[in-house]
Amino acid sequence: WQVDLGQERTELKELASWTNSSNPEIRYFSGTGVYQTTFGLDEKKENTTYMLDLGEVKNLAEVFLNGQNLGIVWKTPFKVDISQALKPGENRLEIHVANTWVNRLIGDTQPGAAKTTFTTMPFYQANAPLMDSGLLGPVKLLRVE
Repeated sequence: WQVDLGQERTELKELASWTNSSNPEIRYFSGTGVYQTTFGLDEKKENTTYMLDLGEVKNLAEVFLNGQNLGIVWKTPFKVDISQALKPGENRLEIHVANTWVNRLIGDTQPGAAKTTFTTMPFYQANAPLMDSGLLGPVKLLRVE
């Protein structure tokens, strides 16, 4: 997976919360991250529904397959019917994942941080627990016959 978080772009061997990163720009990121990958499909069976199960998402996701917008999922189960966009051969998957503002607010309270947010009330302290963010997976292609 490749993930683009604004000014930070990284390659992921496995899906995990952005808060697990040692890079503070990723760890405290709030906004929309764009995941990209490709996968192959040997054969597409007729009269078969293909579902993409995103596993766990923090907090909502918009799914694109081969450039086609397949919608937004915002609650469990995070599943999308990809039958119309799926094709035999190589498929390009893009998932836009948006989280909440909380981690950025906590990041701005860290010692030495360059503050990028503004609130009228300091709701979070530097030691507040971060909220899991991003595409946590596991992502699976399901065939429903």
